[in-house]
Amino acid sequence: MKRLIFAFIAIFSVTMEAQNITDAVRYSTTDLNGTARYRAMSGAFGALGGDLSSINVNPAGSAVFLNSFTSFTLNIENSENQVSYMNGFNSNSNTNLDLGQAGAVFVFNSNNPDANWRKFSLAFNYNKSANFEDDFLAFGSNSNSIDQYFLDYAQGIAVDYLVPFEDESVAELYSILGEDPALGFAAQQAFLGHYGEIITVNNPNNLDPNDPGSGYYDLNSYSSALGAGIFDQEYSYAATGLNGKFSFNFATQYQDFLYLGLNLNSHFLNYDRVTSFYEFNDNPGSTINDIFFENRLSTLGSGFSFQLGGLAKVGENLRAGIAFESPTWYQISEETTQYLETYNDRGWLTVDPNVVNIYPDYNIQTPAKYTGSLAYLFGSNALVSFDYSYKDYSTTEFRPKDDAGLAFQNSLMETNLQAASTYRIGGEYRIKGWSLRGGYRLEESPYADTTNYSDLEGYSAGLGYNFGNFRIDLSYDTYKQDIGHELIQTGLADRAQIEKDNSNFILTLSLGI
Repeated sequence: MKRLIFAFIAIFSVTMEAQNITDAVRYSTTDLNGTARYRAMSGAFGALGGDLSSINVNPAGSAVFLNSFTSFTLNIENSENQVSYMNGFNSNSNTNLDLGQAGAVFVFNSNNPDANWRKFSLAFNYNKSANFEDDFLAFGSNSNSIDQYFLDYAQGIAVDYLVPFEDESVAELYSILGEDPALGFAAQQAFLGHYGEIITVNNPNNLDPNDPGSGYYDLNSYSSALGAGIFDQEYSYAATGLNGKFSFNFATQYQDFLYLGLNLNSHFLNYDRVTSFYEFNDNPGSTINDIFFENRLSTLGSGFSFQLGGLAKVGENLRAGIAFESPTWYQISEETTQYLETYNDRGWLTVDPNVVNIYPDYNIQTPAKYTGSLAYLFGSNALVSFDYSYKDYSTTEFRPKDDAGLAFQNSLMETNLQAASTYRIGGEYRIKGWSLRGGYRLEESPYADTTNYSDLEGYSAGLGYNFGNFRIDLSYDTYKQDIGHELIQTGLADRAQIEKDNSNFILTLSLGI
């Protein structure tokens, strides 16, 4: 009877557990994306303008255009992962082609040669902000097991909630547990572990499970069905999706030295991930020898942000820029599914709820960004440019803040994330219609502990040719970064160490309009 009352109450609420600090960092960071010229100079365009991707840094940059202009960019990305886990090593690579940028700027010059406001511009631009495409395989032998994951969630949850009634299916009970406002995700994980016989009930007084009055179903302490020893583990990760931004830009030029601009940005993201964890052991005392645990996540989001910027000519050859990018306010929708298989001397036991957990929409506020820029022009043939950006990732927030689970994640972010700086330098040299370019960037880790998420260091180079009203640009950029990937959210602290080597070939076609 207790469960019937519990189920009736449970239908009114769903507990959220899919969101964590890793998700917040993923949606708060951006890649170097944009036109080939922009990327060839590692994005150091805050004091230059005159490129559609420059408005991603400083919205005043569109007013630098002399005439209306359009461009679109194709990107071929190759990502290589060198993966080590315990005593195992693996490597893989992925290549994909996509549209990195497309947009146009329309320049309106004043008809009055004595006007202080010389012109204004309107621009519309799409820019890919981040690419989520990735996959890798990690394997190795470990003295720690995934059993602790299920134990951590199960402790304190009464057995009564984890045992289906005779006429109750796995799907029905799993769904009921997920809808409970107090237990939710934790009870679902406990149920999977108990039903899959990975964990067993601690019953020191040998209470009879067949006697409803014995008190057995009030027990809430568990132990592992696996014996100590060595566990052979294999983990696979496969993700798809991207984060993109549509910008509406307005900018204006005051006299011959000052440019001001505004962006209104519409963001969208989609992220789909499948992870599977397989573990085998033949340890003495184990009643479970094989465990296969699969989790699927599907995420959709939309958001809004704005940017303000100014660009000034300081003397004959020096340019300076300053820009502010507001937080992005995202609304996120998520769905998850889970699947578990275990093996013992009786054969395979499948726990397949076949239930889609649909979480209530939640919000993420990413950190604001501040950028200062300088550029020096050596006549009309060469330039060098430098950008510095500051972003405090510890201010990232899940909302609503009165949700206990989200408030806990916010406290983790305040402690584990930090303010990070980005340094970009780029140069260009022109020889008649040709342009030669190069750049360097350093992006500090958003994590206070950089052992599991290192700084990012990248290089770039490119060239372009101007035919007059038509321009073609090519570039190449690359970066390296070390990441400690968490395999399981709790209970298994061991991480796969990934050396990520990313390289891109970019082609941009531009046309005066």
